[in-house]
Amino acid sequence: MDDDWLELIPDEAAEAPARAGAWTIAVIDDDPAVHEGTRYALAGYSLDGRGLDILSAHSAQEARTLLAERRDVAIVLLDVVMETDDAGLQLIDYIRRELREETVRIILRTGQPGQAPERRVIVDYDINDYKAKTELTADKLFTSLTAALRAYQQLRRLDETRRGLEIIIDAAPMLLDHKSMQRLAEGVLTQVASLLNVDCAGILVLREDEREAGDRHEGGFCVLAGSGLYGGYVGRDPGWPLDPGIQPLVEQAFAARRHSFGDHLSTLYVQTASGSEIVALIDTDRPLSDTDRALITLLAGRLSVAFDNVILYERLQRANVTLEQRVVERTAELIRANRRLDMQRSDLRRANSLKTEILGTIAHDLKNPLSVILGRSEMLADLIGLDPAPAAASEDARTAMRTQVDHIRTSATRLIDMIDSLMADAMNDALDITLRREPVDLAALAREVCEANRPLAESKGQSLALDLAVPLHLCGDAERLREAFDNLVSNAIKYSFPGGAITVSVREESGDYVCAVADQGPGLSPEDAGRLFGRYQRLSAKPTGGEGSTGLGLSIVKRIAELHGGRAEAFSEGPGRGAVFSMRFPKEAVGLV
Repeated sequence: MDDDWLELIPDEAAEAPARAGAWTIAVIDDDPAVHEGTRYALAGYSLDGRGLDILSAHSAQEARTLLAERRDVAIVLLDVVMETDDAGLQLIDYIRRELREETVRIILRTGQPGQAPERRVIVDYDINDYKAKTELTADKLFTSLTAALRAYQQLRRLDETRRGLEIIIDAAPMLLDHKSMQRLAEGVLTQVASLLNVDCAGILVLREDEREAGDRHEGGFCVLAGSGLYGGYVGRDPGWPLDPGIQPLVEQAFAARRHSFGDHLSTLYVQTASGSEIVALIDTDRPLSDTDRALITLLAGRLSVAFDNVILYERLQRANVTLEQRVVERTAELIRANRRLDMQRSDLRRANSLKTEILGTIAHDLKNPLSVILGRSEMLADLIGLDPAPAAASEDARTAMRTQVDHIRTSATRLIDMIDSLMADAMNDALDITLRREPVDLAALAREVCEANRPLAESKGQSLALDLAVPLHLCGDAERLREAFDNLVSNAIKYSFPGGAITVSVREESGDYVCAVADQGPGLSPEDAGRLFGRYQRLSAKPTGGEGSTGLGLSIVKRIAELHGGRAEAFSEGPGRGAVFSMRFPKEAVGLV
């Protein structure tokens, strides 16, 4: 009996001081028995001399209010299924996202593991442990709680270190903005006091290389700033040496080239990349903690850059004078070089324009006659086949004639393909294309192109019909428009089936001039419609007579139409149902006459 009484005294005595700095944990569960069992299992728990302050909430909604008010909670023991099947999981989102509590440790306890599968919950939610209620014995609860509190303690330390670093980073831009060494030094002393949250006095001493210092400092030493009881050192004559009470500390810091921390007097040593040395003497009203020393050491490291910026500022100013002169000279050189480039660019434009003009002449003077030769060779071949003479000599003659006609046809086809490819490349590679502006009769132009291509159409048994309105004139480049027309008509012949019908029309429609070529060919697939007018794009359909294709014809049509202020269009009801390719020119865009 007496033993029991004596045993209770230390428990009660130990509990009282532990409560003052207790670890706060929250038990969130809709089962009152869980709360009672948890309190019973954790009775007498202590870690690092600190007991537990256990808070209770019996629903997720109640827990939201509790956690919003108590931001010192270290551990949350959380049930999943409460007022809803996922109330616990929703509460986790609230803690992490809305309250932004990243350090609090969350231990999920569930009586229905299948309701919240462990693997999915661990992956999808930021929880730190997952336990079934049946496996949380007193020992396992003790182990889980201790591990979670250790992790919480470490995270809190990291968070405090992060906040200290944020203060330093925020202070750095302010320091770098100073343009004088004295003002920077004053800012350093002010910042140290703010960073350490102490009342302190201090003095900053600079020692420069004597070659750089010249006559400015006695022996290379200079008092940059002073605060508190050391404020009188600034501007004092002579400024060096210092009073006997602090002179040895400063000299020792310069000699040792390292930081030194005492109960109240501490010295910081900073060496800059430019060779200057700085010692800060800090007189604080309390000893600096390990955290204070770590922060101030990190600050000192950052200060080397700041001081270097200020030290080098004067040198930069002197260098700027020379640099500005060099910039002026270099700018003059660039201006002269740009003038030379402008002249060369003008020469290239003229050469490119001449190239395009020459190729246009080739297309006009050679392609059309070659088309006629090719058509007539086809007709001649047909006539040879109709010769009824049976004599052997006549048969030999026909064979020889047929061979020669084949040579003519092959050579003419090759020349046409070469001209098409040459013109296509020229049109697409031209940097600037100059259009001739002259009245062009679109109907007459369409008729010329049709007549030139008619032999090719007849050789495939195709009919080539014209549907022309009264003469329609626009102001444009006849050769370019003829090339675009020719590409549309030759494409229709090339891709239409033998025996098909092709109609070329020129009409006025809704205030626009429309030049269209309609065929009864293979039509357009949805894939074709999306890439019709691109460079080097070949359609899914193939030429029906084995003709070649560069994949550039429609892109040239599009460019010529756009150069005249118009646009190229295509329409098809679907594969096998023919297509209509057209150029549409708005009157107001092309300067009609």
